[in-house]
Amino acid sequence: MREPGTVNGAPHLLLRGEGAALLVATILLYSRTDTSWWLFAGLFLAPDLSFIGYFGGPRTGAAAYNSAHTTLAPALLGIGGLLLGQRLAVALALIWAAHIGFDRLLGYGLKYGAGFGFTHLGRIGRKT
Repeated sequence: MREPGTVNGAPHLLLRGEGAALLVATILLYSRTDTSWWLFAGLFLAPDLSFIGYFGGPRTGAAAYNSAHTTLAPALLGIGGLLLGQRLAVALALIWAAHIGFDRLLGYGLKYGAGFGFTHLGRIGRKT
């Protein structure tokens, strides 16, 4: 049984499938940017630096994590990069979005202020 405020059943599988689709699409698009794969590898986990926010408590941590793990910011960065002809900005946006897709595929959802393990995709980690 899932906790209130989390998705389950078919919607849960669809959200994880969307994560897989986002990951694959961003990798394919990145391959067309003619940007170094070393950059991709080096920055793929960079959004997880937002975990530092948890030193300020669960609410601050959730806000920091969620701000780095929603598709809105990389989408805006990518659109801005396209409009301004900034290939690096587009590449960074694709790396960022690939990370988000990977997290969703694995079941890591957006966080609630109750603690790191409470996500919109369900509880993660050890249950106490």
